[in-house]
Amino acid sequence: MINTVILIGRLTRDPELRYTTNAGAALTTFTLAVDRPFTNQQGEREADFIRIVTWRKLAENCANYLGKGRLVAVDGRLQVRNYENSEGERRIIAEVVASNVQFLERGDSTANKGDTASDFVGEEVTEEDVPF
Repeated sequence: MINTVILIGRLTRDPELRYTTNAGAALTTFTLAVDRPFTNQQGEREADFIRIVTWRKLAENCANYLGKGRLVAVDGRLQVRNYENSEGERRIIAEVVASNVQFLERGDSTANKGDTASDFVGEEVTEEDVPF
């Protein structure tokens, strides 16, 4: 079976970096705005807003070098999970667990410190790595 997702879009806000409590693994989340390949009835482009999750060194690199508005390519796998919120309602979340994030444009020189997109290749994430 194949579960592969490839997206190109812009970050809607700065990535959020956290560390897991049990293993201390870095975890970064951000939302990617991806344009749809067609226009609506008013002739305007619409976008999908897709949650992206990165782990370990890739997570730290994304948190350090990406920011709102940056254009990136993400490849990974689609993950759907559910949980119960504080009101007892069941919620379902679809997200992409990224194995690779390519920086498609340079930000300002102070943020990038001269690094290129090829310096930030992701690593494989297994089910044991996921804390939920």
